[in-house]
Amino acid sequence: MSSTLTGMRRMLDIAPLRSFVAVADCGGFQRAATSLHLSQAAVSQHVRRLESATGRALVERQGRGSRLTPDGEHLLRQARRILAIHDETLHGFGMETEETVVIGSTEHAAAQLLPFLAAALEQSLPRYRIRFRIDRGTNLREGLEAGRIDLALLLGPANDPRATPVGELELIWYSSPVWRRPAATQPMPVVAFDHPCALRTCALEALSSQAIPAVIGAEAIQLAGVQAAVGAGLGVALMATMGQTPEGLVARDDLPKPAPLPLAVWSRHGLATIISERVAAALGRLLAEPAAAETAIENLQLARGA
Repeated sequence: MSSTLTGMRRMLDIAPLRSFVAVADCGGFQRAATSLHLSQAAVSQHVRRLESATGRALVERQGRGSRLTPDGEHLLRQARRILAIHDETLHGFGMETEETVVIGSTEHAAAQLLPFLAAALEQSLPRYRIRFRIDRGTNLREGLEAGRIDLALLLGPANDPRATPVGELELIWYSSPVWRRPAATQPMPVVAFDHPCALRTCALEALSSQAIPAVIGAEAIQLAGVQAAVGAGLGVALMATMGQTPEGLVARDDLPKPAPLPLAVWSRHGLATIISERVAAALGRLLAEPAAAETAIENLQLARGA
């Protein structure tokens, strides 16, 4: 009788099951904790609760990491089914199980890309809360590896299975309205982001292709700093602005035109495929038809205000 009562008290709660699935999908406890916005101790406790409930070891150490035991693999299959039915049931009653998706982006064209992306995902991923992080490309890549970021919008070639190309960004030279191009014997002053930076490389390569000597006239770690230096007449800068000229600057057509820069969506390991697909599709539409995207944003804003 006592063993029956003990068995009845054993339960597989939803929160521990989510943590367990995250450990499997993210490849470890720390990454799972970061993706769930929990502490590593909380995730470890969740897994111990499941091991206590099942009476089986579910996760074992493998070098510096961990892997699921055969019993853990069995529970993982059942956990996915349980969570799917749980979420589907709540959805059927008009209740959403909101999860957070962190999308990282560099500053290049973020002002043009992110408003449309936020509006598009509000409709295509209504069950997810979208949070954005603006940072340098190197930091975003590190965030993906560590599981702090779910998706990253990165410029440059994307020869990686985690990356989905979505289009290209046109690059345009900008200067102060009063800036004058130096004599042919003088180097071209360039304003750029700190190294490493895809735009910095493109700018110097474009000038070099036409045998135009160049020198870095000013550096900055943020887009506002680059634009301020250009506005102060310290040099020219190559930017991806989707045709929207920054205030106080003018576009230049007397400098070598560089090739467009590819944009790709990078996904962390274990992220649900539907999320990366919806983000990539939204960005693809924006880059293919920017005017239509702007109209879509305006219509959504009008609908919100109605």
